[in-house]
Amino acid sequence: MTDRPGRFRLVAVVLALVVVPALTGCTPKADPAGDEGAAGIGDRYFPRYGNGGYDVAGYDLRVRYDPATDRLDGTTTVTATSRQALTRFNLDLVGLTVSAVTVDGRPSTHRRDDAELVVTPAERIAPGRRFAVVVEYAGVPGTVTNSGLGQGGFLHTSDGAVALGQPESASTWFPVNDHPFDKATYDVEVTVPDGLAAVSNGVPEGRTSAGGWTTWKWAERTPMASYLSTLVIGDYRVRTGVHKGRPVVTAVAAGLPADGPAARSLDRTTEIADYLETLFGPYPFESYGGIAVADPRVGYALETQSRPVYGPGFFADGQPNPNVVAHELAHQWFGNSVSVARWSDIWLNEGFATYAEWLWTEHTGGRTAQQSFERQYAVTDWSMPTLDPGPARLFSTAVYQRGALTVHALRRTVGDDAFFRILRTWTLERRNGNATTGDLVLLAERLSGRSLRPLLDAWLVGDTAPAMP
Repeated sequence: MTDRPGRFRLVAVVLALVVVPALTGCTPKADPAGDEGAAGIGDRYFPRYGNGGYDVAGYDLRVRYDPATDRLDGTTTVTATSRQALTRFNLDLVGLTVSAVTVDGRPSTHRRDDAELVVTPAERIAPGRRFAVVVEYAGVPGTVTNSGLGQGGFLHTSDGAVALGQPESASTWFPVNDHPFDKATYDVEVTVPDGLAAVSNGVPEGRTSAGGWTTWKWAERTPMASYLSTLVIGDYRVRTGVHKGRPVVTAVAAGLPADGPAARSLDRTTEIADYLETLFGPYPFESYGGIAVADPRVGYALETQSRPVYGPGFFADGQPNPNVVAHELAHQWFGNSVSVARWSDIWLNEGFATYAEWLWTEHTGGRTAQQSFERQYAVTDWSMPTLDPGPARLFSTAVYQRGALTVHALRRTVGDDAFFRILRTWTLERRNGNATTGDLVLLAERLSGRSLRPLLDAWLVGDTAPAMP
């Protein structure tokens, strides 16, 4: 995620110091004990996010949205495999009214517990069994607000809606296991009044019209974390093309100039992706694109998978902003393809994406990465840790800028050959999966042949300025 243009949220919180062993843990297994799926996947930052007891393979979303009434009607099919015996299990769902739930075609009991949908199937689900849950629901979708993180969810706009946000948003418009640890594929069908666009993630699979309504179809067949899903509905100029055999879809709000800075920035998407591919390895998804929204309440950009969404503030000075495009596209490798296993490792997303901005600036004739490093080093507050920043500081400068400093310090220490080999191996070996800081340390040490824990501990969590390498 790129935060608000030109500034970051700074929230005072009490933080515990993180010690070196925090760097050494490998990817955790989120599998709460017990005979029932737990409400919460086990992330200490957000204990109620996600759900235990099962792994989702795919979501099939079929929704109908009428901007005139702000009503959404939906049917979601969740295909999953149980990790333990389940006499009941939970799905995250905010606000909407559920009318029916079936498990493998049989009616199931369901109840609401705040933002949880608790499902009791007709019969116990044995461990390792694949099952399908169909949820029918409707209502006026809403938003979610997290202390220090801002508003996300389903935002009604003057001409439609924007479903967007981090670390949660998906649960405001469909039932979901809402944590990046449980990635899944998505098939999305969205029906809206004729004349409106409905843009989501992945490959476009056509649209049909009948009775004054148009159904848009999208498929994201590469596993995706739930917060990376998006749905943008409204009056948009949608452009399609092909690049390297993959579809390219960009959508620019009709309220923005057709040849303005947002459109010109999105036009550079494939050029920037091609450059990043030379650094990070093959582009990891089946489509490219981007969405520029006009609503000023969207005060950030988000790396929604294969099709980032950009708020209007990034283009407010009337000039193109390829740097924000570079940031969000870098996330396609760092954060989307290789996702965090727990939110305390968010710097693995933001530090590398910020560093990609430095590399793009150098590539296009601006400051070198070394110059960006030196400038940021001089103004960094070393009392704020990058690793394990606390839930209220997920989007702080420590995560972004100190994270990028850490990446460059690693590069200077191991040398360019080893550094870029580490990046390309990371995106290859961890593709479509999840990882922790400890996983990165082990890989970097393996490929460089050096002990790197003291270095990374100093740059990630030390409370004094490390010596510049």
